Amino acid sequence: MQWRPSASHDALIKRARLLAQVRDFFALRRVLEVDVPVLGARTVSDPHLDSVYTELPQRYLQTSPEYFMKRLLATGCGPIYSLAKAFRAGDRGHRHNPEFTLLEWYRPGWDENQLMEELADLLVSVACVSHETAQRVSYRDIFLATVNLDPHQASLAALAELAGDVAQRDMSDESRATCLDVIFSFEIEARLPPGVVFVQDYPACMSALAQLGVDACGVTVARRFEVFLDRSELANGYFELLDADEQRRRFQSDNQQRRAMGKPEMLADEKLLAALEAGLPSCAGVALGIDRLLMHLMGAEHIAEVIAFAD
Repeated sequence: MQWRPSASHDALIKRARLLAQVRDFFALRRVLEVDVPVLGARTVSDPHLDSVYTELPQRYLQTSPEYFMKRLLATGCGPIYSLAKAFRAGDRGHRHNPEFTLLEWYRPGWDENQLMEELADLLVSVACVSHETAQRVSYRDIFLATVNLDPHQASLAALAELAGDVAQRDMSDESRATCLDVIFSFEIEARLPPGVVFVQDYPACMSALAQLGVDACGVTVARRFEVFLDRSELANGYFELLDADEQRRRFQSDNQQRRAMGKPEMLADEKLLAALEAGLPSCAGVALGIDRLLMHLMGAEHIAEVIAFAD
């Protein structure tokens, strides 16, 4: 019977130090730490995320504190962050654990570009990277440079063919967003430059909870970004969607895709929608995986090396 921790004592010390550094960073910037539930009556509808359902009546372990935090933002609480556990069913691997530590924060009055600057500041503060080495690239540019396809203009058939080639399975019935995600994960992510890379201006079909905008080429894009540290996905941010009606439409669209994938539908979070109707302030938000950041700091190969008791 293996009862010992999966992480070393040194890893636990470094983990505690990192959490303290994160809290110090936000305390100096007067961002309030909030403690929100990890159990909720509703959960995300994202077809690519699976929530953990509990035996309590209609309660899910949350994949992120986002919905609760947005309800706080709608009360005028100002900038906030959460540093807590999150849960995703089925996530296991050298970079995945079903229970993990997530840092999430929101900045009212900011857009995604300002938030990317602050995220870079945080990484400089805790990860010993420099602003000079951080790169920004559009989703279009990295696609064109790597696979010679424009992700906004390429046909679904062309995307499905390439996705099928790299994943070695039939992708002809998959959505545009799924094909793009497969191509990025299999073909592009491992070929990103080393260091910190911000990828922004995602295709509109991958908007999730982000607002739409128009890029320099006049194409409608999702105002979201992802951050990669030495080719490992670290954070995901949005210029947040404010429109309750559009949010409801996206919930419905997610459930259509969930049905097509044979997954259970998720009821819309009516309290989140009510908060949006009451008035969510214009804001940007980002979620960052603390365990992955600690893996980078320690040079760890497996997430179990940085979690006291991995699943």
